[in-house]
Amino acid sequence: MSPRNTSVEDGLRHLLNEWDPIGVVDDVQDEYDCMLAPLLKRLRSGADRSEIGEFLRHELEDHFGLDALGLRPDAMAVRVIDWWTSASPADDVAGA
Repeated sequence: MSPRNTSVEDGLRHLLNEWDPIGVVDDVQDEYDCMLAPLLKRLRSGADRSEIGEFLRHELEDHFGLDALGLRPDAMAVRVIDWWTSASPADDVAGA
């Protein structure tokens, strides 16, 4: 993995840890790493807010067993898309 990809993963990990939907980030820094590759794949393929929100909702409900309603996956999807648009290196979009 190139340093650039590591940096992108670290940035996304930071966002997910700030969100911390299950409230464990103080004890477990990599709890949401299972979402990194699927999210990056979607972002690199041009997924929109709706698709990212649906992925996050699915993960919250099916993977983590949570009620997604109060966790605002759509609001988090906006943050992810904004981060991707402003922070992602142009050549990483192609999966470099």
